[in-house]
Amino acid sequence: MLSSPHKNGIFAVMEQERGCVDYDESGAGPTIVLVPGSCSTGAAWRPIIAAWDNQFRCVTTSLLGYGGTTERRTRGDASISHETDALESVIRRAGGRVHLVGHSFGGLVALAATLLNRVPLASLAILEAPAVEVLREEGDDQHYLAFRQMTESYFAAFEGGSVEAIASMIDFFGGAGTFAAWPPRVRAYAVATTPANVLDWASAYGFPLSAASLAQVRVPTLVIRGGASHPAMQHVNALVSGCISEATLATIDGAAHFMVATHANEVARLIAPHVLRAEAGSRIGIPVGGARSKIDGGRRCWKS
Repeated sequence: MLSSPHKNGIFAVMEQERGCVDYDESGAGPTIVLVPGSCSTGAAWRPIIAAWDNQFRCVTTSLLGYGGTTERRTRGDASISHETDALESVIRRAGGRVHLVGHSFGGLVALAATLLNRVPLASLAILEAPAVEVLREEGDDQHYLAFRQMTESYFAAFEGGSVEAIASMIDFFGGAGTFAAWPPRVRAYAVATTPANVLDWASAYGFPLSAASLAQVRVPTLVIRGGASHPAMQHVNALVSGCISEATLATIDGAAHFMVATHANEVARLIAPHVLRAEAGSRIGIPVGGARSKIDGGRRCWKS
């Protein structure tokens, strides 16, 4: 069921038995479903949508616990399946084969939905997904512990009553001083949605991910990382890209994790040709993607 008509006539919320899910769309052309990260809403994609200048039909949503999307998870059950269920409903509402794009935790949810293979996808683009469990599965203790130590400190501060505990997580991703530099309303929204973000991390750590499972992705995939991002984030996204046969890894020099805001034009310029190549490939029935190589005797995938 759809409700809440948007000012342009497109419905902005889907009402479902388990709660509401944000849904908005604009433009015409190949359909791109855009999934934002934590502490954000579909509005985060507006600068990128504007850069495309009506080249695509853009569908946006929000993750569980953000915007108008109802939280479905609990501390006892934070399975990422609750996220993929909501995202799949958005994709089905959009109709047909879509190009799926996700940033940060939204990228991890997009990847999880792709692996489930229950909705028709034309391509996938992931922007700095915190695919932490692939690090653990591949025995990369150094980078896995970087994430674990950050979240353990963050959670302890939050449980201890620190109102702005989330600032440490934001600065881990964006660099020292990132949170303090945000406008007051953006900081306030991050603080207000900290409980949802804690569940996001529970979902991420509870999502088993290995090189073998990533090798099952069968759609053209673009993985984007920031050249100024935390080394652990750069590393895990290179690892994800290298394990997917049809994946290409792109690095935006000077960008950090919040590139959808700071480097919107660069992000838009990377995603648009990826989508158009996938569209062309689907019309003539050929795969579209990059090459990969493996190191460590084939145990660990890597992009050459």
